[in-house]
Amino acid sequence: MTPAPPGGPVRALRATFHAPVASFRDPLFPGVTRVLPVPPPSTVRGLLVAATGAYAEPFVLGMAAWSEGHGTDTETYHPIAADGSNPSAGGRIRAGKGGTTAKDRPFLADVHLTLWLPEPGADGDRFARALRRPRHALRLGRSQDLVHLTGLAHVVLEPAERAVVGHALAPADGHDVPSAHEHRLADTVSADRLTTRWSPYLWCDEPAGAAPVRGAYREAPTSNEDTQAVWLLTP
Repeated sequence: MTPAPPGGPVRALRATFHAPVASFRDPLFPGVTRVLPVPPPSTVRGLLVAATGAYAEPFVLGMAAWSEGHGTDTETYHPIAADGSNPSAGGRIRAGKGGTTAKDRPFLADVHLTLWLPEPGADGDRFARALRRPRHALRLGRSQDLVHLTGLAHVVLEPAERAVVGHALAPADGHDVPSAHEHRLADTVSADRLTTRWSPYLWCDEPAGAAPVRGAYREAPTSNEDTQAVWLLTP
């Protein structure tokens, strides 16, 4: 991840989404169903690729996300043995050690996501068309976690030295808000899923107010420092 250096104003497409339920498993904790409180950029880029139908695209994006609640569900797992000793039948395997088992799975409820997509050339219109009529189902996390597009707008982003941090995803040096937590998140995942690129990000569990920011934008035209900060992140 590298934040795009602020220059002059940037035209962008702002897209807002809502997911009734979502779950972002932290792959840095294998064998443990630890859930991230915010979707990784790789998950969001996967959502956009599903909309356009492209094999892969180098999306630059800004994002803010938060959820209204959380809970824990119990899921049944059917792990298939690598040596073929416990094959599946009808999607199920035998119970027992290494077989069918139930595990608790944390989840987020009422997830809200806002994306800002810069508009070089006609990309803004292309993304808008794709999100209105996606090539594939839009999901945020697991295959069953459908996400709904709730709004599209063309906006202008201007460089900012002070703005509301809110629930924006920021690079590790984007601000100095004391309540922010650092999360190591996946930027991109290769098509064969063998290579993942990681970066540290700052994110606030509770919305942070106006603060000095570095390398950020905010929506224009406005002279109000209470406008949401936006960091444009490159893959």
